[in-house]
Amino acid sequence: MPVQLYPHQVEALQETKDFNRVAYYLDMGLGKTFVGSEKMIQLGSTINLLVCQKSKVQDWVEHLNKYYGYPGHIKSDCYPYQVMDLTKEKAKWFSTNENFITKPLVVGHRIYVINYELAFRRPELLKLEHFTLMLDESSMITNPTAKRTKFIHKLNPDNVILLSGTPTGGKYEKLWSQLHLLGWSISKKLFLNQYTVTEKIDDGSGFMRNVIVDYKNVDRLKMKLKQHGCVFMKTDEVFDLPEQVQIPVEVTNTKEFRYFMRNDLVTLSDGTELIGDTKLTKRMYARQLCGQYSKAKLSAFQDLIESTDDRLIVFYNFNEELAKMKSIVESIEKPVSIVNGSIKDLDAYETKSDSVTFVQYQAGAMGLNLQKSNKIIYFTLPQSSELFEQSMKRIHRIGQKNNCFYYLLMVKNSVEQQILETLKQRKNYDDALFIKYEGEFQ
Repeated sequence: MPVQLYPHQVEALQETKDFNRVAYYLDMGLGKTFVGSEKMIQLGSTINLLVCQKSKVQDWVEHLNKYYGYPGHIKSDCYPYQVMDLTKEKAKWFSTNENFITKPLVVGHRIYVINYELAFRRPELLKLEHFTLMLDESSMITNPTAKRTKFIHKLNPDNVILLSGTPTGGKYEKLWSQLHLLGWSISKKLFLNQYTVTEKIDDGSGFMRNVIVDYKNVDRLKMKLKQHGCVFMKTDEVFDLPEQVQIPVEVTNTKEFRYFMRNDLVTLSDGTELIGDTKLTKRMYARQLCGQYSKAKLSAFQDLIESTDDRLIVFYNFNEELAKMKSIVESIEKPVSIVNGSIKDLDAYETKSDSVTFVQYQAGAMGLNLQKSNKIIYFTLPQSSELFEQSMKRIHRIGQKNNCFYYLLMVKNSVEQQILETLKQRKNYDDALFIKYEGEFQ
C-alpha cells in the first residue's frame, strides 16, 4: 500500500536526503512513524533493525507490514520486506541460529523489530553488518551508563534513524548519547563544557557536586545539530490544532505534610510511619503526602469526576494512588480502563463515553492515542518534563476537534509547585531547540 505523506513529512525527508544518519525530532502527532519508515526504505538496506518501547512493538509490526511487507508489497512501489517480531516466543531460536539473523539465507529485505529491554539480551544482534538502525523514542538512550544505551552504542550500523518528540526532556546534556550515534565525535566532557553552565551545590550530605543550572552557546549547538542531520518540528508550525488550557485545582495543605517537611518523619492517622532519612526518600514521601495521603486532593478528584459525564483520562504515579482513585470511581459506578506496567485494558475507554481511564506515566505517557477524550486530570505530576509533555499529547493530536483541558490537582505551598516550575523551565529549554536555526554552516 503506497504511503501518502503530509507536506511537512516530505519536507523533513527532503531536508535530510543527503544524510544517512538522521534524527527526526518531530513533535508528538506529526507522524514520526511514517517519516522514519520512509527514510529507512529510501536508505535501502537489506537488513534493518528497529528498536522501540515494548508497548509499541505490535504497532510498528502492523505499520511496517501494511505499507512495506507481504502481501502489501503488491500495491507498493518498494521492494517487499519481511517484518520479524523478535519479541515473540518463537524468535528465541535466533540465539541458537545467529547466522539466520545476521546473514539471511532467504533472498529479500528484512526488518527486525525488538524492544529496548530485550535488545541487550540478544548478543547475536552485535554481529549485524551493513544494516540500518532505527530507534523509536531515542530519548530512551539518553543515559550513557544504562545497559540498553551501552548495547546500542556497541552496534555497528551503516545508517541511523532517531525518532523522538521530546529528545532532551529539557536537559541538553541528554543529547550527547544520541549525537554519538549520528557521528558527532565529541567527548561528553567537552560537550558539557561547551554547552552547559554548572554550579557547585551541596547535595545534602555535606559533599559539593557540580549541578547543571543553565545552558550556553545554544545557537552553536543548533547549528551542529543541523549539520548532523537533526530536524526539529513543532505541531503548531504545521497544523492548527485546538487550544490547550491548563486549569490548576488547588487544595489545602495538611499539618502532616508541614510536620514531615520540618522533621523528616511523620506518623499518619492509620499508623503509617514515613521517614525521610535520605534526600530521595524525603522527596518521594513529600510527593505521596500530596497525593495518596491527601484527603483534600482525593475529595477534589471525586468532585471533578462527578462534575462531568465526559470521557476522562487520569495520569498518576504510584499504585496506591490508583487504588484509592479507582475505589472512588467505582463507588459512583463509572466504567474504568487502566494502563500501567501490568495492565493495558482500554475497553471502557473505547466503548463508554463516560469512562475514566487511569494511565501510569511510565507505561502510557508515550505512544497512546487517547483523542476520544479532550480532558486530562493530573492527580500527581511526574518529575520528568518528557513524560509530562508527552502525556499532554495523548489527546492533543491530529484529528482532535475540541479544545483540550488539563486539570492539575495541586497541593498549595508544597513540593508540587516546585515540580511544576521545574517542568515549565524544562519545556522552555526544549522549545528553544525547536526554533529553527537559520544561520549558515561553519
